[in-house]
Amino acid sequence: MKRKVLAVSIGVVIALSFFLSGCGQQSGTKGSASKRLIYSIFFPPTHIHSQLAAEWAEELEKRSEGRLTVDLFYGGSLTKPDQCYQGVIDGISDLGMSCFAYTRGRFPVLEGLDLPLGYPDGITATHVANEVLEKYRNELKEIADTRILYVHAHGPGILASKNPVKSLDDLAGMKIRATGLSSKIVEALGGVAVGMSQGETYDALQKGVVTATLCPIETLKGWKQGEVISAITDASAIGYTTAMYVTMNRQTWESLPEDLQDIITEVSSEWIPLHGQAWNDADDEAIELMEEMEREFVDLSEEEREIWLGRVAPILDDYVKKTSDAGLPGEAFIKDLQSSMQQNQDTGQ
Repeated sequence: MKRKVLAVSIGVVIALSFFLSGCGQQSGTKGSASKRLIYSIFFPPTHIHSQLAAEWAEELEKRSEGRLTVDLFYGGSLTKPDQCYQGVIDGISDLGMSCFAYTRGRFPVLEGLDLPLGYPDGITATHVANEVLEKYRNELKEIADTRILYVHAHGPGILASKNPVKSLDDLAGMKIRATGLSSKIVEALGGVAVGMSQGETYDALQKGVVTATLCPIETLKGWKQGEVISAITDASAIGYTTAMYVTMNRQTWESLPEDLQDIITEVSSEWIPLHGQAWNDADDEAIELMEEMEREFVDLSEEEREIWLGRVAPILDDYVKKTSDAGLPGEAFIKDLQSSMQQNQDTGQ
């Protein structure tokens, strides 16, 4: 695992504030109680983020001197990706990692994390998502029923397809795997969005249920989808992401002694930049693999990029209107995301 100084420096300061902001409010006290936690993860066991989750669990056990242990269930084997969050609420698992977008409509404000805002890479997307979520976490009823430990998010999505896509004409009417707000992106570009999780996508591409997928390029290696596509279109002009949560059952969290809460808080804060760097590293490794597999890479012309940008721009307006009509702070949320991203770019983070 590459643990570059850049990645660590990006996350540590804001990550500590992200977690410490809520720790003092807990009623737990120091004690000798121990707890075995059940963790449901939608990634397959070989995926880098599953490996990071396992390392996170090992670190909890180490720092708690065995008082915290974690049993991990990968690949949606305990709760399916779109049921993971509800599974945490219901106590099927104590912990869950999945995508906000898999339960479309459940997180009306946090859907804004996935908007096509121009995220340049996974480090930035992960940093920005945590920084802005920290500001709103106590305000948002949509996440009040669990304890969000941290989030992470991939770099700009690409379009991987059976046949090369060089313009919107090539994309028109194409059945494209998407989820959450990325479905709106597909529709805005003239494609036909087919909702499904990453775990379902390989078979769907192989069987022709869809002929393309909108995704981070790492999925072509991490989920082996590069085996069933032939071309990759650089869609970074629209720069959307997919944010993923790591959350805990609220009753489980509140039952823990304060010192164990502090350990979870501390370790989680350290894992934020590791996930961000892992997204970047995974993207780089996938690009290298796709080159070895001789997949065709398509760069859009500047004119075509502007056309794509124009098509997705109304998605932001629609998000603002819907959240405003519901009395939610969607407009302010987007402005904070854009401001955080600009600050990251200005400081070279």
